[in-house]
Amino acid sequence: MQYFSLQDPQHKASFETAVVQGIAPDKGLYFPEQIPSLDPDFITNLHAYTDHEIGYEVIRPFIGDEIPEEALRKIVRDTLHFPFPVQKVTGHLYALELFHGPTLAFKDVGARFMAGCLGYFRRNSSQPVTVLVATSGDTGGAVASGFYNVPGVDVVILYPSGKVSTLQEKQLTTLGGNIRALEIQGTFDDCQRMVKTAFLDADIQRYRQLTSANSINVARWLPQMFYYFLAYKQMKAAHPRLVFAVPSGNFGNICAGMMAAAIGLPVSHFVAATNVNDTVPRFMHSGKYEPGKAVPTLSNAMDVADPSNFVRILQLFGNNLPSLREKFTALSFTDKDTARTIEQVWKENHYMLDPHGAVGYLGLQQYLASAPELTGVFLETAHPVKFEDTAPRAVRDEIHTPPRVMSLYGREKTATLLPADYTALKNWLMR
Repeated sequence: MQYFSLQDPQHKASFETAVVQGIAPDKGLYFPEQIPSLDPDFITNLHAYTDHEIGYEVIRPFIGDEIPEEALRKIVRDTLHFPFPVQKVTGHLYALELFHGPTLAFKDVGARFMAGCLGYFRRNSSQPVTVLVATSGDTGGAVASGFYNVPGVDVVILYPSGKVSTLQEKQLTTLGGNIRALEIQGTFDDCQRMVKTAFLDADIQRYRQLTSANSINVARWLPQMFYYFLAYKQMKAAHPRLVFAVPSGNFGNICAGMMAAAIGLPVSHFVAATNVNDTVPRFMHSGKYEPGKAVPTLSNAMDVADPSNFVRILQLFGNNLPSLREKFTALSFTDKDTARTIEQVWKENHYMLDPHGAVGYLGLQQYLASAPELTGVFLETAHPVKFEDTAPRAVRDEIHTPPRVMSLYGREKTATLLPADYTALKNWLMR
């Protein structure tokens, strides 16, 4: 499989190059040259395959022979070593729980898969590679965990000061070893801009080899297809007509779901549920893409005003907005909506939502009101304990704390404070 730059389709790269570079030299995101088609019999008989077999069959066409079969199967096994249960919440609304991994967030899948791929590609290299990544919350912890002590890989994580939860910050600032955290005095968009600029800086590239572990990297983005297939496997027999509602910030997760549909997974519709950072909902209404400045919210991992991956969604639909509207709806909700929903769902259904899952629930609820014949699955992308310090007071004491989380709170944070200025980052990287 070859990948091309969405800035310049004439620029082509192998899967390995796309993974190691992270972003094309022209700053474009990589996109597969062909959209593969899965065997319809595979979809029909999905229930007969293990989760690991499903993951392998789904990702194999995007990699080809660049990773041998046994090595790729091992990467998939290491990635999918925890459950992805679908839980009924109420009526035709179900939650796909993606928080059973090591850092209690959906990004464990992409981070672990990418770490496996990068580890394979760098297995014989004497030159270390630096994974440079911006996080709005959960990516940092997942990347830190996935790449911790991977030989030949250094990790540098940029996060916005005061805009991640206590637990999120502990997960990305306490490991040490090959993990370094930079606390940026700005927003996630500032962090993401600084990272993208670094990839285009020839001085830095001569000094150290960089790659990214944000969902702009194909090895972070594409394996997120796995859990849409695993959800469909659990739901297919009783509920074959599904809508997926996805809490959306940088839009990599929902883009992976839409790629899953493009290669053969039967999905009736996708709903992107955002907080008040509503660039995409406004675009879907007006046709004008007008990102503003990110606004802090309770669902902090979605505080993104200029989502990188939306350009990939447009590419999937040939940049045809009417075609996109047939399969994709984008809705936004306020913090007041989010908090009220967390309290209401706990009181009425005894199901605890995190702020991002609550936004997904709201998006699904609103969409199904006009399509009651369908069944909906919203993605519960993080464990509620990760946002215990900002949860509504009425439910805060009801949030379960997994035992493995308790030890994190006693660990000492180690991070370097930097201004939201690219020169400061460049100086730090070249120190």
